[in-house]
Amino acid sequence: MSDLIGITMGDPAGVGPEIAVRALADMSPADRARTRIYGNRATLDLAVAATGASIDLDGLVVDLPIEGGPLPWGKLDPRAGDAAFRFIERAVRDAEAGTIGCIVTAPINKEALNLAGHHYDGHTGMLTALTGQKSAFMLLASERLKVIHVSTHVSLKTAIDRATPERILATIRAGNDHLKRVGYAKPRIAVAGINPHCGENGLFGTEDDVQVVPAVAMARAEGIDVQGPISADTLYYRAYSGAFDLVVAQYHDQGHIPIKLVAFDTAVNVSIGLPIDRTSVDHGTAFDIAGSGKANHTNLNEAIAYARRLAAGTKS
Repeated sequence: MSDLIGITMGDPAGVGPEIAVRALADMSPADRARTRIYGNRATLDLAVAATGASIDLDGLVVDLPIEGGPLPWGKLDPRAGDAAFRFIERAVRDAEAGTIGCIVTAPINKEALNLAGHHYDGHTGMLTALTGQKSAFMLLASERLKVIHVSTHVSLKTAIDRATPERILATIRAGNDHLKRVGYAKPRIAVAGINPHCGENGLFGTEDDVQVVPAVAMARAEGIDVQGPISADTLYYRAYSGAFDLVVAQYHDQGHIPIKLVAFDTAVNVSIGLPIDRTSVDHGTAFDIAGSGKANHTNLNEAIAYARRLAAGTKS
């Protein structure tokens, strides 16, 4: 596996170009030599000027064109959505070929992406399709709290329907395998309930008994150290306090809200279950400050650090 990291620039009108050049400027010469940005050189040059970053981009950019580019900062544009897709597509192909060891994605704008005809719910869905997989999992990782999701960008009603025993079991397995890969000998996993107080013996619904309990039983039969369902209103505090290494969240907000509360600038989005590795920032394109040089690249630095751990290791 290559130890090169490929950073996709994200939406050209957002803060992705700025945080990418700032992250490069922060790196040691050795790390910089092991990094490539998949994006547009002219846009990145503007980002260097906007941020005042001290960086020479020669040899560090996989330069791809943008129709009409460079595009104005902070403006929704289907051309930007198309470019963001093509940056990712090229990085995926290079990762599949072994040219790069892990992809790190800067933020995209889902509306621009869809306006350009690329109909995905976000990076995870796009990467799943590009790699020919049926599904993947989103894991949000911070130092004291890690969460993997049974479903993400769907309605709450659809999320409950998708939380089948089979899907919950697959999520538990994926989280267990990933934590073992990054150094946990026997991960301690907790599965959040779907309903308040896990349904309170049927008073608030039977989904936990019918959908979650069988999945946990099957996972335990496989030797996985997993408990649940556990009421979500106390589970995240327990995990944050050290009782569990990973929480299985049943839907998007159930997992995202706790992580963004305790690790808004440092949580890393990791795609699990793909034939390639990918990490990402856990924030958006921030059109309101794009081009101003104000964007904070702390989250991207965290995503890059996690990516280097994956690129240095081996697949489990």
